[in-house]
Amino acid sequence: MAAERPIIICTRGSALALAQANMIAAQCRETFPRLRFELKIIKTTGDKLQKASMAKVGEALPKGLFTKELEVALVKGQADLAVHSLKDLPTDLPAGLILAATPKRADVRDVLIYRDAIYLENLELKAQNAELVEWSPGQSKLRGFKPYLKLKNFPKGATIATSSTRRKEQLLAARPDLNIVEIRGNVTTRMQKVAERGELDATVLALAGITRLNFSIKPDGTLIGDAVPDGLLATVLDVDVMLPCVGQGAIGIEIRADDERIAKICERLNHFNTFHCVTAERAFLRGMGGGCQSPVAAYAEINGSRVEMRAVSFREGPAKHGEGKRPIAEAAMLGEELAARLK
Repeated sequence: MAAERPIIICTRGSALALAQANMIAAQCRETFPRLRFELKIIKTTGDKLQKASMAKVGEALPKGLFTKELEVALVKGQADLAVHSLKDLPTDLPAGLILAATPKRADVRDVLIYRDAIYLENLELKAQNAELVEWSPGQSKLRGFKPYLKLKNFPKGATIATSSTRRKEQLLAARPDLNIVEIRGNVTTRMQKVAERGELDATVLALAGITRLNFSIKPDGTLIGDAVPDGLLATVLDVDVMLPCVGQGAIGIEIRADDERIAKICERLNHFNTFHCVTAERAFLRGMGGGCQSPVAAYAEINGSRVEMRAVSFREGPAKHGEGKRPIAEAAMLGEELAARLK
């Protein structure tokens, strides 16, 4: 008798996407030891457009930059589960596909990454002593900062790099004097740019992504990990300073709507509170008519029998803030209600 076909888990090929897919695959194998699970890596449109701008004003970006090809594999039966960073998954899914599960959410906060002043001073002293100081015309001098530096304490006019309109607007709302510039590339590429380019003072990344890549922040504020450039510090930004994007820190598992076998597997992978929180957030984003690059943010939490959410929109003019709460079963209604209020 032929062996049962393995269950195919598909994902993008980025380091973060692979880390997340491997987490889901490990959970599947532990929960269902008698089933076979295999990973399938698929290159998406977003992977092919790494040099394209993600934040150009007035230019519409195609939806599903990092998901379309994975969804095609699902529809064609070439894969059974697609693993996404939920923030990348459009709120309107193709016909026949559903968001079936969201494992327990990671920390939703963002992290400010910048150079360490003491590290740079020590490096310069070593270079001078060894007579190895190298400099070329036009080269920007690197400047560093103290550990635990908060956004409000950055020097006036500091340059912070981000490709997120949500982060840009919240940074400028807190510090109108900041110079916000665009940055592209994966997590480690962005860190490398901050470490090496004097024209950049800092960047902002998701704490969940850093953690899933096995990077960590030491008690002294130093950012460490196998691929982390030397001499970087990190400060975690509280949600009161930087509200996360919809679905940040959550992993979304997408499947065919009529695949009952895979749906039962997803029931074991799903985290109840996370699923209802992101349901509220995604309903808000859908109601705002935006995608993952819209200048809006929302964060929902479960408190007892209710889901509570706060949101902000920078879509038209000054920031519009809103918050509300409803019974957990009405999570989607909460998102729709806040969107109607902030439009």
